[in-house]
Amino acid sequence: MGAFTPKLLTTWREGYTLARLKDDALAGLTVAIVALPLAMALGIASGASPDKGLVTAIVAGFLISALGGSRVQIGGPTGAFVVIISGIIATHGYSGLMLATMLAGLILIVAGYAGVGRLMKFIPTPVITGFTAGIAVIIASSQIADFLGLNAEGIPADFLGKWAAYGQAIGTANLAALGIGIVALATILLLKRVAPRWPGYLIALALTSLAALALHLPVETVGLRFPDMPTGLPAPRLPAFSMAMLGDVIGPAFTIAFLAGIEALLSATVADGMTGYRHRSGQELVGQGAANLASALFGGLPATGAIARTATNIRAGGKTPLAGIFHAAFLLLFLLIAGPLIAYIPMAALAAVLLIVAWGMSEIDRFRALMRLHVGERVLLLLTFALTVTVDLTVAIGVGVTLASLLFMARMSEAAGLLPDEAVEEGEGEDPGQRATLPPGVEVFRLAGPLFFGAAGEMLDALTRIGRTPDTVILRLGRVPYIDASGIMMLESFVRQARDAGTRVILCPSSEHLAQLAA
Repeated sequence: MGAFTPKLLTTWREGYTLARLKDDALAGLTVAIVALPLAMALGIASGASPDKGLVTAIVAGFLISALGGSRVQIGGPTGAFVVIISGIIATHGYSGLMLATMLAGLILIVAGYAGVGRLMKFIPTPVITGFTAGIAVIIASSQIADFLGLNAEGIPADFLGKWAAYGQAIGTANLAALGIGIVALATILLLKRVAPRWPGYLIALALTSLAALALHLPVETVGLRFPDMPTGLPAPRLPAFSMAMLGDVIGPAFTIAFLAGIEALLSATVADGMTGYRHRSGQELVGQGAANLASALFGGLPATGAIARTATNIRAGGKTPLAGIFHAAFLLLFLLIAGPLIAYIPMAALAAVLLIVAWGMSEIDRFRALMRLHVGERVLLLLTFALTVTVDLTVAIGVGVTLASLLFMARMSEAAGLLPDEAVEEGEGEDPGQRATLPPGVEVFRLAGPLFFGAAGEMLDALTRIGRTPDTVILRLGRVPYIDASGIMMLESFVRQARDAGTRVILCPSSEHLAQLAA
């Protein structure tokens, strides 16, 4: 059961000191200051409202730290969910999103106990980078109207339609909003360069809010767009849904679970590299699942581990999961005390925050590096990216993973092969002179590489092209690390053909099942 013990319990058993408490509290406060503007901005970008992002950071952030398998993971809303959330809300309303998030939570819990966490690492980097960069482009595109202060109604959800609408509305740009956006953007970038430890996002929002208020600038604010936004933690409730809605959101629920699992485990792995500890992937998925269930019950959004906030926690001195719990507690305190002040934040300033978030998500350096690799990797990267931007995130992931699997199988089938046994190299622990002792009519061949369904056809062709009809064929399988059902069927077919030709087949070394094939 050690693999499914929350790291909070593990660190508590190790002994929790007053010094650790101080470090965790200060780290939690630091992360909360960073998370506050991000949670609000991501709530708006998702098609919801700022309070939804904050509720997610509070409820899910608390449970991800309390129940997760990482010592320093910080959870909350992230940019990866923006596209899928906005699509669900547009199609099924907020009740549909709550239902999909709860289903995703259950899927993550089952996946954690089933050991799926170990399989997440096999998602190819070009696929992850492709859909992450695609999401970054979509997030940035969705903020253009607020950044420019465009007066555009009914902007389409699709990428090309959105930019066509921007082009038609460019004449309605608000110079005051554009100025606020530029000031916020410049403030964040400047502080990242000269004072990277300062909370640049929060300072930019405070500065632009004061400027807009003092100068009476005609810009849209959070309060104008969301006049009825609550400033407290809502009571938990179940969403109203039908069986038809359940069937409609099951696909998006799997997408949410996939994204949450990938990002959480990637963030936990990065944290391991920074701290020297190791996370428990199964328990991390279980914690993520419980957090998403609770977030939906409180009216929040899907949540996962946030790499940037986790790294901030580590650099700020966070040592145990209590840092993440403090982060959630401070966010709740901010919401209760300073909640009404959120209404004064200009939408253009929040758009600037999201443009910076999108740039960070784009991973432009990794994208460029992958473009220098094999043509198959480049095609996989660009196809996943293009499908994410122009079609649908779910389609992009499905096509990307399927294509990556096909490319892998093709390369493995090329690596597998049939070798004459005299091709054995010196130093392999075998005596090449053994061939001289074989009686006439006996041929020895070696199968090398995994014998799976992608390689089985080529293997059978190679075996049938031997070109001779010996009395006995010995197939050496010492270099076959894996044989699947298709490989076994291929061997059965070869043994059958050999028998029809009057040839005996010996498999060496052989499992009991393979020995029965050759008997």
